Amino acid sequence: MDTRFARRMGCMQPSSIGEILRAAENPQIISFAGGLPAAELFPVAEVAAAVQRTLAEIGPRALQYGVTEGIKPLREWIAAEMGLRGAACGADEVLVTTGSQQSLDLLGKIFLDPGDLIITENPTYLAAIQAFQAYEARFLAADTDEDGIIPESVEELAGKHEARFLYVIPNFQNPTGRTLSAARRKALYEVAARRGLIVVEDDPYGKLRYRGEHIAPLKSLDREGLVIYLSTFSKIVAPGFRTGWMVASKAVRERIVAAKAAADLHTSSLDQLVLERYLRDYDNAKHVEKVRSAYGERYGIMDGELAKAMPEGYRWTRPDGGMFLWVTGPEGLDSLELLKSALARQIVFVPGRDFFPDGSGAECMRLNFSNSKPELIREGVKRLAALCSDLP
Repeated sequence: MDTRFARRMGCMQPSSIGEILRAAENPQIISFAGGLPAAELFPVAEVAAAVQRTLAEIGPRALQYGVTEGIKPLREWIAAEMGLRGAACGADEVLVTTGSQQSLDLLGKIFLDPGDLIITENPTYLAAIQAFQAYEARFLAADTDEDGIIPESVEELAGKHEARFLYVIPNFQNPTGRTLSAARRKALYEVAARRGLIVVEDDPYGKLRYRGEHIAPLKSLDREGLVIYLSTFSKIVAPGFRTGWMVASKAVRERIVAAKAAADLHTSSLDQLVLERYLRDYDNAKHVEKVRSAYGERYGIMDGELAKAMPEGYRWTRPDGGMFLWVTGPEGLDSLELLKSALARQIVFVPGRDFFPDGSGAECMRLNFSNSKPELIREGVKRLAALCSDLP
């Protein structure tokens, strides 16, 4: 049968991620690929107790339909958390989403027509590229350096082109691990204000800082309602809840609510109620501290092992938090070809090309350290370094 698909499917190019994650299911393979939190750190017993209490106290209502915006007690907790992050808001400004990935899809749905332009970091989050490609968007890659996106480059692009929004990950960026300084955040917001440019600030990793001081989000600077802030419980509790949030202007929220109602009506009532009960009954800040400590240790081990074992010509980022570091190899390296050889040595990573809207980055690779225990990090880096050393 000749199946006819929507035109937009031609814009959605497959990445290496699916094949890598399938390969990583082999227990013999050491995976630095997926952006996975450490499952052994999930608060399983606490969540189990929250499930029991929720069902015992609320009963059938926990399994009923809910409002599209999300349950109010959870939105109140998020509003308080936003205050701690430096961007105070009210519960009515919060929209609960089915993971922050849904936020990206909904933003594409309400903002993008075929051919519309988005300004991004270069490289940027692969799944954001895929989400916006579904709406036939095109990308303008702003210049970046070791300190992240360069505001002057954004201003130049916004002056030459009519972009629908800027998409940026200021904290421990995926894939590079870089953090945008407070001064650059201020300069970037000033560019957005001058140009009337909407900023989508994606912040899944901001609580995972293991050195240095917290930097207030771009949303904290927002006086014109230009910044749409996204975050998630996937990294600070567990991804299985599939629960994230968005804070945006009233005009944006109204359109998002309409789009979300059409997409899934609302995020799972049970998941929201259990999550809110867990947050109310237990000290999640203590849990996050445990996660940060573990990730900081794992990063330190990976950085140290790379320094000892990698051949000349390779360099990598040294993030202050998050889950990734970014390796750049010598000119001429093709990390996709390297991955094919790596699979034979039972080690996987994500090739860099997938993260560049302009198709560059062949010499780069993303390494995840959060999901491997120290002994596996040591062995995995040893295998990777040996592979790189054997290249001609």
